[in-house]
Amino acid sequence: MSEADTFLSHLIELRQRLVRAMAVVLVFVLCLLPWAREIYAVLAQPMLEAMPKGGQMIATDVIGPFLVPLKVTLLVGFVAALPYVLYQAWAFVAPGLYANEKRLVLPLVITSFLLFLVGMAFAYFFVFPVIFKFMSSVAPEGVAWMTDIDKYFSFVLTSFIAFGVTFEVPVVVIVLVRAEVVSIEKLKEARPYVIVGAFVIAAIFTPPDVISQFLLAVPLCLLYELGIFVSRFFKGNPAAEPGTEVEPQ
Repeated sequence: MSEADTFLSHLIELRQRLVRAMAVVLVFVLCLLPWAREIYAVLAQPMLEAMPKGGQMIATDVIGPFLVPLKVTLLVGFVAALPYVLYQAWAFVAPGLYANEKRLVLPLVITSFLLFLVGMAFAYFFVFPVIFKFMSSVAPEGVAWMTDIDKYFSFVLTSFIAFGVTFEVPVVVIVLVRAEVVSIEKLKEARPYVIVGAFVIAAIFTPPDVISQFLLAVPLCLLYELGIFVSRFFKGNPAAEPGTEVEPQ
């Protein structure tokens, strides 16, 4: 088989796996769609609980009450289907990996997914209540503190991504050490820069208050230290011989 035919076959396989992944996401979204309003109510709960008694969110867009719950349902459907999406990505790249790489990559993919969920849960159950209660407490007297549901969804989505990616730091550190891109000693030397970078990132992806920035920067630094500790157990080169496992379907 020529290189052009091989490349074309890879493109065809990639398209097939993308179609499968998108189909599963669509199935989850369609199944969840009847409960779109309830799902949004759960997402909005931290904000509603922090508002003064009788407070509520508003919709400034005519079709906002329809579109925002739909967006939330799309987000939940994608997260629910993410294990299958990651499996399809794994199945596509697995044939080109060495045996040791296969044994390492699959656990890392699973761990990455779980850590991303933990990051989202940390933001929802811990960060949001703290931030919203603080914002409610500093609102001037006589000011009705409300927010548009679309802006609230954008804030939540940004926070979920920021905290989800933050909780991936240990995986990134392990991969860098395992691939010998950087040594553990260099990672330790970079601690001061990581701390400064953590607060810079927190300032970009969180509201302009000290509390929310602190709640993102501190876990990032702690997870960096966790990655350094765990990476001690993953040092070494992968085997240089290709694996013989059967390609996943």
